[in-house]
Amino acid sequence: MSQRRRPSLNLELMPSQLPKRVAFHGLRWGLLAALALLTYAAYPFASGFESPVLQAGDVAKNEVIAPFAFPVLKSPPEMEAEQRAYEASVLPIYDFRPRRADSVVAKVDSLFARLGRSEAPAQMIEAGQAFNVRLTPEDAEYLGTGRRLAAFRDATKQLFRRELRQGVAASAEVENETAQFLMVRRNGSESTVRRDTIRVLEQLGNRRSAYHPDPNSSIGDLLFLKLVTQLAEPTLVKNVAASERERELARAAVHSVKDSVRANERIVDANEVVTPAVEQRLFALRNEMLRRGGSSDGRFGGTVGQILTNALLLAMFWLLLMFYRPAIYESGRQMVVLSLFFGIVIVGAAILQRLIAGAPELIPVPFAAMLLTALFRGRVAMVGAMVLAVLIASQAVYSTDAQFVALVGGVVAAVSVRNVRRRDQFLFAGALVAVGYLLAGLAVGLRMDWSLTEIGITGLRGGLNAVASAALVSTLLPAFESISGLTTDLTLLELSDPDRPLLRRLATEAPGTYAHSVSMANLCEAACNAVGAHGLLARVGCYYHDVGKVKKPQFFVENQSPGANPHDKLKPEVSAGIVRNHVRDGLQLAEEHKLPAVVKSFISEHHGTMEISYFLDRARTRNGGEKIHVEEFRYPGPKPRSVETALAMLADGVEAAVRVLDDPTPEKLNDVIEHIIEHRISVGQLEEAPLTMAQLARARNEFIRVLGGAFHNRIDYPASSGGIYADWEARSEA
Repeated sequence: MSQRRRPSLNLELMPSQLPKRVAFHGLRWGLLAALALLTYAAYPFASGFESPVLQAGDVAKNEVIAPFAFPVLKSPPEMEAEQRAYEASVLPIYDFRPRRADSVVAKVDSLFARLGRSEAPAQMIEAGQAFNVRLTPEDAEYLGTGRRLAAFRDATKQLFRRELRQGVAASAEVENETAQFLMVRRNGSESTVRRDTIRVLEQLGNRRSAYHPDPNSSIGDLLFLKLVTQLAEPTLVKNVAASERERELARAAVHSVKDSVRANERIVDANEVVTPAVEQRLFALRNEMLRRGGSSDGRFGGTVGQILTNALLLAMFWLLLMFYRPAIYESGRQMVVLSLFFGIVIVGAAILQRLIAGAPELIPVPFAAMLLTALFRGRVAMVGAMVLAVLIASQAVYSTDAQFVALVGGVVAAVSVRNVRRRDQFLFAGALVAVGYLLAGLAVGLRMDWSLTEIGITGLRGGLNAVASAALVSTLLPAFESISGLTTDLTLLELSDPDRPLLRRLATEAPGTYAHSVSMANLCEAACNAVGAHGLLARVGCYYHDVGKVKKPQFFVENQSPGANPHDKLKPEVSAGIVRNHVRDGLQLAEEHKLPAVVKSFISEHHGTMEISYFLDRARTRNGGEKIHVEEFRYPGPKPRSVETALAMLADGVEAAVRVLDDPTPEKLNDVIEHIIEHRISVGQLEEAPLTMAQLARARNEFIRVLGGAFHNRIDYPASSGGIYADWEARSEA
């Protein structure tokens, strides 16, 4: 065992090491330089022209002349306002459908024909139910006397023929309309009708007195009302598709160009106060230059300064990896993948900037943050997302508020996926990021006096960015796992599924080993969570740690029936070889099933290089004083090299040991756990693991807690209640 340590970078080099270390660091910092240059290239500067970023009220330092003709587009709020105005002029369209009246009349005939064939009230009620008319026994009794069936049939048909043919709408549709007038299309013609003059279905009941066949009967009155209201259908129906089509045409009719600037036209003079109109022209010029692939600053100093700024921002993240996450920094593969990922995000942001200029809420920082968190976890993902946000948003094409908006999106995205356990949870994380963007837009909008439309557009774009990022991460995560060689929690959760072929085979062919693995996983996961290690990885690793035993399950005691032990017929050396080879067999199966390296480490390290003491003792007893090759009775190793595999070794020993206890009291459990831990330390099995004494103490307490729950006392229930008490077996035999 060793004190908890971080892998360190040796910065004090021997002369012979210098070329290797230069090449080692040169690759990593060369990647940084390439990213800094890529960022500059993605946001290029056009030489020979400067388009200053000025706002209304600023004083222009220099004259600005338009280098080419370009349109000045209406701002999003202006476009939205005009489009809404055009939309408001479009009336909702309602179609008159006379065939519905005929259909309702035919339905009345069918209902009363069935009622006439009914011989009992129950049959009449059943007939009404077939037409969604809820008749009561009183209704059925009432209709069954005299000629009331024919009278009510004729009255109902007459009401529907006259009233429905005038046009009746559903009240819910009409009440939901905000327009004061509706467009009614009848027999090929269109007419504008006031909304409050449209008749609705609920009003038909008020018209029943003019058609009532038995107005003096309270039962008859309620029955007629029921027939009218429950059989009627609207003949004036809103045409949603046509209404929406007309609104879309109205929106499309709004022209996006507000003004146009001719080539060589003066936009603003030197020392002139910028007006809102001039500000819009400058903004339009800048967007047009960006669309054409140019930018606003061609000075050499500006170029060098921008590249240096990019490099320094990236260097902060590189130094974090170098000193605090050297495992990532020292992995050339992971650094290349990380740099490639940064490059993809930078280029993607630049492309989006060209499509929709000046929209920091579209910078794909949430995508970066979610993917980095899934792959690298913790502070690395958070800092990486923040560096990317500042790096991209600091480019000249963005406003000063861009960094704030991008940072909010990145931080919320990183935090929202830190405990993702299912791929569909990325969509929930996307919703949280959308809320973050909306709040960021609200904060900036209130400070900058934006309209509600502008704030809404910012929130909408941010929401689209968030949802798209979540969907992309969920889709692309397996590919990035494969490229980087990293294993995410999602993959670990998929590997923990009991229906995985290898686990299903283990449970079927070696059920005792499977039960041991599950119990061991509970112990190890609890201990890892207590010491701040990766509990999920520990659980999955424990599931697979003994998977090699499926090759020869009957040679392992947990799978043997009482009295059946094939080792009794074998030499100790042969038995030890079979037991030792379950590690080799497990690694072969893991390779066949493409298990990740972090899971394979549990297979190879959970026994370390310990002796197979049971068969070693048998060999010594059998051979007397003859020399024994101890290496034949030792696991191949390596020793545990991570906190998770070290605790798996301890959990493996503890779980196996407590099974032999006749009376697992808390005191005995504590003694067993102490013995296992002290033994593994004494034989040097924990010396390569970054595990501290404090962590061991917390792990021991978790072992006691979990095992205490597993071996708790139970009450003896009397046989009369179907229970089994302590001496039940002895009494039953007697």
